Amino acid sequence: MDLTGKLLIAMPGMGDPRFEHAVVAVCAHSPEGAMGVIVNKPLPTPGLSDLLTQLGIPVTASDRPERAPILFGGPVETGRGFVLHSRDWTGQGPAMEVMPEMAMTATRDILEDIAQGRGPDRALLALGYAGWGPGQLEAEILSNGWLIADGDAEIVLGADHATKWTRALATMGVDPRTLSAAAGHA
Repeated sequence: MDLTGKLLIAMPGMGDPRFEHAVVAVCAHSPEGAMGVIVNKPLPTPGLSDLLTQLGIPVTASDRPERAPILFGGPVETGRGFVLHSRDWTGQGPAMEVMPEMAMTATRDILEDIAQGRGPDRALLALGYAGWGPGQLEAEILSNGWLIADGDAEIVLGADHATKWTRALATMGVDPRTLSAAAGHA
C-alpha cells in the first residue's frame, strides 16, 4: 500500500520523544523506503524572518513572515528546509505532489517568493524530515507505532499546531483517551 499523501499519527508509547504526539505528512513512499515531514512541532528558533535574513533573502512582503514559525520536520538532515504548500504556487524548481491540494518544494525560489509576497496562499516550512528504510515504516505500523489517516491539507497547513494530533485522530473517529500503547494481533 502506497502511503504517499497519508498522515501518520504517533501512538502513545512511541518511545522516541522526537515523535511523541507527532503528525507526519508522508511525502513519498515506495519499496525503497519513506519520507515525511512532521507538521505539528514548532521550533523555538529560528523564526522565518531570521532564516530569510540568514539566507540573505530580503523581505519586502507587506505581510511580514516573522509570524510564521519553522517546524521540526524530523531528525534527518535538520539543516535542510522543506516547504509544504498549497498548489496555487508554481516555481522554477520541481514541486513534489504530496496530495491533490498540497505539494512539497525544497528549493530557494519558494522562500524568495514568500519573502516578496508572491508565495503560495498557505505554506509550512520545516527543517529536517523523517525517513524510513525499506520495510521500516511498515514494521513500525505493525508494532503499533503509527495510525494511518487520509491526508488532510487543512490539518497539515493549518496554523494551530497544538491541536493537529487530536484533530488528525478525530478524522478517523478516534478519541485520544481510548488509545493504548499495547499492540494486539489476532
